[in-house]
Amino acid sequence: MPEKNSTWTPQDPVIELRGAHVVHKSRTGSLLRPDKVHAVNDVSLTVRRGETLGLVGESGCGKSTTARLMVGLQTPTAGEVYFKGRRLGHRASDRRALGRSVSMVFQDPATALNPRMVVHDTLIDPLNVHGVGSPREREAKVRDLLHLVGLPPSALDVLPRQISGGQRQRVAIARALALDPDIIVADEPTSALDVSVRAQVLNLLQDLKASLGLGLVFISHDINTVRYVSDRIAVMYFGRILELSTTEEIFANPQEEYTRTLLGAVPSLLDR
Repeated sequence: MPEKNSTWTPQDPVIELRGAHVVHKSRTGSLLRPDKVHAVNDVSLTVRRGETLGLVGESGCGKSTTARLMVGLQTPTAGEVYFKGRRLGHRASDRRALGRSVSMVFQDPATALNPRMVVHDTLIDPLNVHGVGSPREREAKVRDLLHLVGLPPSALDVLPRQISGGQRQRVAIARALALDPDIIVADEPTSALDVSVRAQVLNLLQDLKASLGLGLVFISHDINTVRYVSDRIAVMYFGRILELSTTEEIFANPQEEYTRTLLGAVPSLLDR
């Protein structure tokens, strides 16, 4: 694990983006001059333990690409990503430490989970890969994870297709918790679920944040749902952060017309 910056403390940001850009080449344009898409444009954000940062904006605005930067799945075209006070480089040890500290929960648990692996194997796999504890301690950890997300022990022996969408997302959350991360990045974690279970998953994330002291990045196109879970909200539009403030300030005094449009246009996921 890479050495932390000597000035870093647990109250400081775990993840920090500084002027991050991500530019993709598109399939349009000519062979020698392909068009470019500025997916993330000069984004600066911090994420700490114990807080929830909501990232909200319409589909295609760059939210998921920003999430991939935070978890190390995307390299910035320009700008910097800092992990616990140190600039994140290309060394395998840096990436491994980031992978243990920052986990991701994806939008659709049906595609995020291996359909051929029973729940037990899904949960124990990251423990095996990172060599966490003894075999007996890993088995105990798997049972603890299942209990944390409110699933019975009988769920250990089932395949993802044998359980409901809400239960699959609970398994995905349990897997994200396996390595005791500092931060969980949840990318539209309720949008693929039935209405009846959306609030349950949101409440679970809130309870886990409170009980484990986690940091949470909650990504959604629905600002009303983001309001329900977030301490701060960043409003994103065409790759840029238009405004970033406390949840109370965003709702009481939005500075941008686009933010006001979001506030008035979309009913909450919890009400559908």
